[in-house]
Amino acid sequence: MARPPAHPQPPRLSPPDLPRAFAEIVGVEPHGDFLQARITGWEGTVDASHAAFTECTVAAASVDRLELTGATLVDVEFDALRATSVHGREARLRRVRLTGGRIGTLDLATAGVDEVELRGIRIDYLSLGGAKVEDLLVADCTIGTLDLPQATLSRVRFESTRAEEVDTRGMRADSLDLRGLDAASYLDVGSLRGATLTPWQIEQLAPAFAAALGIDVQD
Repeated sequence: MARPPAHPQPPRLSPPDLPRAFAEIVGVEPHGDFLQARITGWEGTVDASHAAFTECTVAAASVDRLELTGATLVDVEFDALRATSVHGREARLRRVRLTGGRIGTLDLATAGVDEVELRGIRIDYLSLGGAKVEDLLVADCTIGTLDLPQATLSRVRFESTRAEEVDTRGMRADSLDLRGLDAASYLDVGSLRGATLTPWQIEQLAPAFAAALGIDVQD
């Protein structure tokens, strides 16, 4: 008899499929189509809304605003991105890796996220509200607010990551591994169905679970 799959299932990740040689470019524009490019020199406000990036790398960039609304990113790697805000609502990300850097606001609300890795980044506000997320790894990150309302999460894992506040209202999850997330608070513990936590985390959340169930706890 076949064994049932282990739970929670880990993210199914593949590194971005990148070429050996890149075309060197600096400027991008809305609705542009960029293939096998190494992109450098971003600064100020960069508008790449509804653009398509395939097999690209973005070298260390420091921007005020990076506009990726409606953009499509497939096999893309960001290295040490520093940004006041990154706006990627309704974007589509597949096999995308961001490593290092600091981002004030990373807004991926209503985005499609598939095989994405965030590693070693400080993010003040990360929004995945209403997003469909499959195969996401968040490792060695520090997050101020993690916004997940109405998100659908599958095979998502946190490792060695801390968040001050996690908004899970209306979240739907399957194989959501929170054991590596040190969260100061959850806004809605009732939406943690489908998540995996450690016994220590459950102990810390016991008062919130009791309140959600209408249990009066007294000595």
